[in-house]
Amino acid sequence: MTKALNFKFDDSMISDIEKLTETYHITKTEFLKEAISEFIEKLKKDPYYKLTANVKAASEEETEEILEEIDNMTDDDLSISSSKRFNV
Repeated sequence: MTKALNFKFDDSMISDIEKLTETYHITKTEFLKEAISEFIEKLKKDPYYKLTANVKAASEEETEEILEEIDNMTDDDLSISSSKRFNV
């Protein structure tokens, strides 16, 4: 099922979108779908999202703790140190 959404952009962004879609011979709809899909995937990989997306009822204190932990993480903290594959 698809639903329609309306967007408002400033003239500068509309101009950029028009130039890009003309240059690459794609529709504005294709352009926006791809851009939004890429942004969604980027945000889903973000540590904040991963730590909070499934938390349905975090208290304000819990939320602050999570945000503090995220702020204190380094790139090393977020790197994959090992992986295992399980076949089910």
